[in-house]
Amino acid sequence: MSFDPRHLSPLPSIPEGIWFHVSIWEQKVRVLRHQEPIWEALVSTALLGCGEEPESHRTPRGWHFVCEKIGEGAPLGTEFRGRRPTGFLWTPDAPFFEESLILTRILWLAGMEPRNLTTRERHIYFHGTNREDAIGKPMSKGCICLRNEEMVELFEFASVGTRVLIEEGGRLL
Repeated sequence: MSFDPRHLSPLPSIPEGIWFHVSIWEQKVRVLRHQEPIWEALVSTALLGCGEEPESHRTPRGWHFVCEKIGEGAPLGTEFRGRRPTGFLWTPDAPFFEESLILTRILWLAGMEPRNLTTRERHIYFHGTNREDAIGKPMSKGCICLRNEEMVELFEFASVGTRVLIEEGGRLL
């Protein structure tokens, strides 16, 4: 099975340059250059599924863009609260926390469609997590979580303005 971006939701046009595709069904993020996949990783999206309503703890669908990049140069495992480092540095041997912490890097998303314009105020991010054991299964409160090392890699592909398409359905051939 391979990924074919020609089967994505309709768009005025596929973005030029780098853009991200999140498949909720596959629990994956892909980085594409125009229509060519160049990188991918497993993610964890919302435990409660998809939705755009404020305080729903669901992952919003549709077209978004990266509106802010936070944490460049921070050590792997740096915890953020309110998008600021707390001074806590998570490591894989740290005590287990059930709650998914916001770690390593943040790519803050803003919606581009009428249905998802609340994404920014809902604080929906790509971010690293202490719950690396749950990556590949829904577990977040709306954000898109990655393993910390993969979050650093994704962060390097992103610029403010990078487009992100979040889709619920599968897109495998």
